[in-house]
Amino acid sequence: MTTTLDKGTINYKAELLRKSIHLLSLSIAIVYYFITKELALTILIPFTLLSLILDLARYLFPSYKKFFHSVFGFMLREHEINSKQITLSGATYVLIAALVTVLFFAKVFVLLGIAVLIFGDIFAALIGRKFGRHKFLFKSLEGTVAFLLFGSLVMLATPKIEGNLTEYLIGFAAVVVSAIVENISYGWADDNLTIPLSVCITMAVLYSIFLPNLQLILPHVPH
Repeated sequence: MTTTLDKGTINYKAELLRKSIHLLSLSIAIVYYFITKELALTILIPFTLLSLILDLARYLFPSYKKFFHSVFGFMLREHEINSKQITLSGATYVLIAALVTVLFFAKVFVLLGIAVLIFGDIFAALIGRKFGRHKFLFKSLEGTVAFLLFGSLVMLATPKIEGNLTEYLIGFAAVVVSAIVENISYGWADDNLTIPLSVCITMAVLYSIFLPNLQLILPHVPH
């Protein structure tokens, strides 16, 4: 079925810039790989609180809101600017997602969750907006396939505990779930939060079922 699809609320050039900045969030996973959970939380908590304060300040100080939108407005989606309800920016949701997943899930899950968020979301948005023609659930089939493809490539590259086939199959299942979640999150939840959470939850459940005796500790990595 071919249909007219929503191409987003910012132009494609702004989308490219937004996703380029989004790519910087990969540094969260890279840094977390080399440090302990405690140090990661020590870094993430103040950064997340600061981002929350800066976001919420838009609703308390009109002059600051005007300044914020004059600088970053071209990259903000319509619901991040004109919503009558309090909304947070994508960057704040990324930090919240990182904080929550680091706090509650094993490092091996978090690394994949953040990596899939970055690469899956980037290519789903860019390919979906540019080439999306066929509707699938709430977004385009082309965008969801792009998410699945690049998310799977990222999954192959992220660290594994033992590197056995079961781990890769679990990782692929988590990517599939997150691709669906990314699609159906449209309009009611921010996928910067739902994608890493869906990856981590799926992996936690499947590891507990299929690899219940495996210690969830990456070898030779601080934990």
